[in-house]
Amino acid sequence: MAAMTAEIPVRMPVDGPDCDWCATRLRSELAGHRGLIDVETSGESAIRVSFDPDLCSLSCVSDAAQRIGADLGRRFHHEILPVSGMDCYDCARTIERAVCRVPGVSSSSVNFPAAQMRVEYESQSDTQRIDIARQVRKQIKTLGYRVPDLPKTDSAAPVGHHDHDHDDDRDQDAGFLVRHRRDALTVVSALLLVSGLVASVAAPEWVSVVLYASSIAVGGALIAKAGFGAVVATRRPDINTLMVVAVVGAATIGAWLEGALVVVLFSIGESLEHYAVERARRSLSSLLALAPETAVVIDSGTETEVAVADLQVDDVVVVRPGQRIPGDGTVIDGGSAVDEAAITGESVPVDKAPGDEAFAGTLNGEGRLFIRVGRAPGDSTIARIGKAIAQAQSQKAPAERWVDAFARRYTPIVMVVAALTAIVPPLLGFGTYSDWIYRGLAFLILACPCALVIATPVTVVAALARASGGGVLVKGGAFLEAAANIEAVAFDKTGTLTAGRPRVTKIVPLGSKTEAQVLQLAAALEVASEHPLAQAIVQEASSRNLVVPPADSFEALRGTGVTGVVAGRPIRIGKPAAFANHPDRQRLAEVAGELERQGRTIVVIGDDDHLAGIVALNDVARPGAREALAALGPLGISHLVLLTGDHAAAGHAVGSAAGIDDVRAGLLPEDKVAAIAEIEEAYGRTAMVGDGVNDAPALARSSLGVAMGTAGSPTAIETADVALMGDDLAALARLIGLARWSQTVVRQNIGFSLAVKAVAAVLALFGLLTLWMAVLADVGATLLVVANGLRLLRGHPRWGKLASVPILSAVTAPIGDHHER
Repeated sequence: MAAMTAEIPVRMPVDGPDCDWCATRLRSELAGHRGLIDVETSGESAIRVSFDPDLCSLSCVSDAAQRIGADLGRRFHHEILPVSGMDCYDCARTIERAVCRVPGVSSSSVNFPAAQMRVEYESQSDTQRIDIARQVRKQIKTLGYRVPDLPKTDSAAPVGHHDHDHDDDRDQDAGFLVRHRRDALTVVSALLLVSGLVASVAAPEWVSVVLYASSIAVGGALIAKAGFGAVVATRRPDINTLMVVAVVGAATIGAWLEGALVVVLFSIGESLEHYAVERARRSLSSLLALAPETAVVIDSGTETEVAVADLQVDDVVVVRPGQRIPGDGTVIDGGSAVDEAAITGESVPVDKAPGDEAFAGTLNGEGRLFIRVGRAPGDSTIARIGKAIAQAQSQKAPAERWVDAFARRYTPIVMVVAALTAIVPPLLGFGTYSDWIYRGLAFLILACPCALVIATPVTVVAALARASGGGVLVKGGAFLEAAANIEAVAFDKTGTLTAGRPRVTKIVPLGSKTEAQVLQLAAALEVASEHPLAQAIVQEASSRNLVVPPADSFEALRGTGVTGVVAGRPIRIGKPAAFANHPDRQRLAEVAGELERQGRTIVVIGDDDHLAGIVALNDVARPGAREALAALGPLGISHLVLLTGDHAAAGHAVGSAAGIDDVRAGLLPEDKVAAIAEIEEAYGRTAMVGDGVNDAPALARSSLGVAMGTAGSPTAIETADVALMGDDLAALARLIGLARWSQTVVRQNIGFSLAVKAVAAVLALFGLLTLWMAVLADVGATLLVVANGLRLLRGHPRWGKLASVPILSAVTAPIGDHHER
């Protein structure tokens, strides 16, 4: 018997299977279950399993999953903490290492772009976990970073259940000087430095030395705290430690001015870097602030204002002109134009009428809408997008991982060279110790790989923000890099290259049943399906006011159709291939062949003995599809392919309209997977563009899976590497253009960072680089690569092949514009 697939709800008290760590453990422990073939997560509280029903039952797998999930919930507890004050990935790594050394912490992970940390605690009592949580906070604060305290009024609550939604508000209430302490100290330190320079001209030398020392003490206080904290907590030096050593060394040899300049320049650079990184963070996370905090619920004619988090499925909310829609749902009354740019990137408002779907966070226009809530607030499209954004922020691109690995080796090597520079030459009689120690200190400053480490993530975050602002959701830097290297693209037909709204054009009874009866049988089996063909059949039955009988024992036949029991009789509906061995196959071939030659899509209804009839449907190429695909040519896409399960005539009709010559028709899901493998072997890395559900195997097999038209589709948002939130096929070219531009910028940043380090290192060894020049080179390079990366938020490429691609100029409107309308 073929494998069966089912979705199983799993309850794990803290993070559920959506937690990567617990999901991995759940899959690992379930993998050994007899008869289980595959396990994957499905949303926040479920898993999707494939199993052999001859070896195990669904109830058996479900019981095992529930048991393992409950056990994981008892053994592991997680907490997500916002961490303020991080300026680079070196800060994030220092925090991770320090927190992992706290007894009782099994693992920690810092999401630098999102400024969040996830901590996992081993199984402990509530009291022990609270004590560990306090130690974690203390460790982070020791390093000089800010983290919210445990709520005093809820100190007995289990760790992992604290709400940090208002941490930013508490930070805002802390006072200007507290929030900008580092900036204030930097300003005072700079004033003391300037005063020292003035005193060096008009006052005794000791006055200027005192002012320089005061500048070092004021500006270096936080640097020293963070540097020594890192050494104590992690047993490893970080950039702050290197700066402290350099400044102390400068003071030891009497270079007070250089020491003060190092502190001031480094502090200014850190502040500027902090604000630049925050800008990228805000751009990427701006979508999350669109959902309103309250909603007006109507119950028995009475209006009640409630928190959006308290909305329930089937609540009816009223949305007045100029207000944002509080939850995903269906319009039941009223009419208006709704700005959905926040979700789809489409700047033209969409008219809404009763029966239309509406999305949380979108902006209502001039009319009043009554909307029945269809999804819980945490399950809305915008909430799922927010979760995908968080996932994107936490994932590292291959270039990022390479840079991290390089930096781990680079820093200790440069530190050793700096030490040898300070010690070996004077031992051999080449110059004085003070001269070579000074050179060694300058070289030591170059051990900081800040510019190199931040070269990739800032660029990636900016590109992700640019894409999300245009309705293209990229799941992470790895997929952005994959998009940059795409050489061929394969497309699904229905709903991708076509409008996805087929209509029934002809019904041919093949037995004693009438057209209406054939349509009733078809609609009975298709009513539960989300496939566009199924929806067209159900809509046709509804337009004819037909009563659709209920169907039982519904079962999907992989790639060919579905079966079920209608009025006590087993009925099958699907492609002609599903009836290849039917007694009436000859007559079916004659009728279906004629319809297929007309370019129509064929759906056959019948049982094992008799054919009820055929439903023929037509779908047209999506408007603008040919132009959208033509835009891929200038980007270097060498080959376009249409993969469809439909017959050849329908496939070639759509392919011709879209400008695709390579059409492969009659494909089952596994055939599409094989086709993707063939295309990649012949043409290189291939993207698969499909509906995100039926094309899941091919999307997974391709180098880049792109789900088309996914606004409101939870499955597509969760399964695809890239989700085109609107139905704009042209967004694919814009995505690839943006990805290639970001890859160019990343290479520029890495090359520039390495070149600056190399030149500065040579100058330092020959004594031509002062301490303040070394700091300026390091900080300046960091700020320049950050600024270059931030160009992706609003700018356009000015040179090279990408500049000549017209479609790229419309990647999106400037980030934030459509959010403010």
